[in-house]
Amino acid sequence: MDNSPNHVRSIQLSSNSMTVINQQDRNHSAVNISASLAQERRIYRPVVPLISRLPMKKQDESKKNQRYQLFFTRNLIAAEQALLQEKALKAEAAAEALEAVDMSHPPNQIYFTRTKLLSQADKDQATWNYALTDEELHLLHKIVMAEAEGEPYEGKVAVANVVLNRLRSANYPDTIKKVIYQKSQFSPVQNGRMDRVTPNEDSIRAVTEALHGRKEVSDDTYYFLSLSLATDFTIAHTKSKSKEIGNHTFYK
Repeated sequence: MDNSPNHVRSIQLSSNSMTVINQQDRNHSAVNISASLAQERRIYRPVVPLISRLPMKKQDESKKNQRYQLFFTRNLIAAEQALLQEKALKAEAAAEALEAVDMSHPPNQIYFTRTKLLSQADKDQATWNYALTDEELHLLHKIVMAEAEGEPYEGKVAVANVVLNRLRSANYPDTIKKVIYQKSQFSPVQNGRMDRVTPNEDSIRAVTEALHGRKEVSDDTYYFLSLSLATDFTIAHTKSKSKEIGNHTFYK
C-alpha cells in the first residue's frame, strides 16, 4: 500500500469530489421533484374547485327552475281567472239583456245570421233582420195551430222553428207569408184547414217563444211529417232525420 503524502491527498480529493457530486445529485433530484409537484399542482389545482362547485351549480339551476315554474303557474292561474271573469261578465250582460226583453209579447224585429235565428239578447251578432208584420204574426199562429193542434207544446214550437228556418234559408222565399203559402209545402194550406182554425193560447205562446229564440229543433231543420198520416214519404226517404216530437218526425 502506498502511504505517501501525495497518495493520501489524492484519496482525500477524490472523496471530496464524490461528496460534491452526491450533493449535486441530491439537489438535482430535489429540484426535479419540486418541479414535478409544481406541474401537478398547475394541472390539478383548477379541477378541484370545479368539482367542488358542481353541487352548488346544480342547486342554483334547481332554484332557477323552481322560480320559472312558479312564474309560469302564477301567469297560468291569472289567465284562467281573467277568462272566468270575462265569461261571468258576458253571462251577466246576457242575463240583463234577457230581463229587458218582454218575453210575453212577440218582437217587432227578428234577427238572423247566415246559419241561425238569434234571440233578442244576441241581436248585435245579426247579419240581417226581418220586420215582422201583424198579418205575418197571425199567419204563424194559424199554421202552428193547423199543423200541431194535438201535438205537445214542444212540437208547436218546432213547427214555428221550421217556418223561421225556411225564412232564413236562401233556398226558400224571403217573407213569412210566401214561405207558408209556397206551393205543396204545408198540407193545411192545401186542404183549407188553415183558414178554418182559430189559434189557441198554446199556439200563440209557442210562436212568441220561437220568435224570441227558443228552439226545439236545430236551425238546419226544414221539414216535418206525420208518418201515420202522410201519403208522400219522399222527405222521409231523402232527408236526414233530426228529431221526433209527438206524432211529428222532423228532418234536415
